[in-house]
Amino acid sequence: MKKYIGLDVHAASTTLAVVGESGKRLKSHVVETTGGALVEQIKSIAGEKFLCLEEGTQSAWLYEILSPHAKEVVVSMVLERRGQKNDEEDAYKLAEQLRTGAVKKQVFKEAGGFRTLREVARVYSMIVQDSARAQNRIKSIYRSRGVPLAGEAAYSMTGRQPLLLQLPDASRTAVMFLYEQFDAVEAIRTKAEKSLVAESHKHPISRTLETCPGLGPIRVAQLLPIVVTPMRFRTKRQFWGYCGLGVVTQSSSDWVPKEGGGWIRANVNKTRGLSRARSGTLKSIFKGAAMTVSTCHETDPLHRQYQRTMEAGTKPNLARLTLARKIAAITLSMWKTKEKYDSTRHRKESS
Repeated sequence: MKKYIGLDVHAASTTLAVVGESGKRLKSHVVETTGGALVEQIKSIAGEKFLCLEEGTQSAWLYEILSPHAKEVVVSMVLERRGQKNDEEDAYKLAEQLRTGAVKKQVFKEAGGFRTLREVARVYSMIVQDSARAQNRIKSIYRSRGVPLAGEAAYSMTGRQPLLLQLPDASRTAVMFLYEQFDAVEAIRTKAEKSLVAESHKHPISRTLETCPGLGPIRVAQLLPIVVTPMRFRTKRQFWGYCGLGVVTQSSSDWVPKEGGGWIRANVNKTRGLSRARSGTLKSIFKGAAMTVSTCHETDPLHRQYQRTMEAGTKPNLARLTLARKIAAITLSMWKTKEKYDSTRHRKESS
């Protein structure tokens, strides 16, 4: 007999609700949010088990420890709720949505062999953000005192000295503390970057994908643990949508009454934009790769194609979007075939 189980997870406790095949509410429990307690509770439920929980800080860990004890574990996006909150009702709703197939958006949690790489990539992204924050804080003090900044000179050991002399003593002391923070974070960032690339190179596919224009070791290392397997995407259009590069068209008031009764489709203006249901990191990776190809890879056919698009009158941002979509399609093809980049073949596949 199939059992559908919803989990409403909190830091200290988890509410677990069980629904049968017919939709009957069977039972609910409150258990401690520890691996042992949750596994034991799931194992005590008889029948074929299907679990559903919401995306959150602990969802990846729960997916990992509970997957061996259930036929399916689904992680759903958190949906906006109105009214009073009730843990038991929320758990029952998750179980019922899983039973009826009403889970609108699922979050992919399978890590495969990229579990360590996923954690290192996540920490590396945090460190990069910390470095950018330290830079912005330094800039803000200089600008508050009317000191002009140009390029990256303000962060180098030699370039910062002339700028410090332009600050009053009070501001100079504050900036020196921020420089110490920035230098420390940069040293950690260098170590994290080396660890990230070393972990990525343990997987042979990383060397293959690095041959794609615009995709260096860092971008490939961030790409691998997010996608995990290219077989998740049957076509490049599905991959574009997941990366936030899929174009969506929206319209309203599509139908107007016609003479003699009935309705006719109106010729209305349609709004075009990019998919909002996306992986922000993947979108950043491929847009960054497009920027690299458009500015540095002048001998590659993709760069020449980008130039022709620009010469045809396309705006620069739309031309780079087109280039990013091509690079994403090429990456998916290379991963599936496990073949290195071939400008004569992959350029045709991306079109």
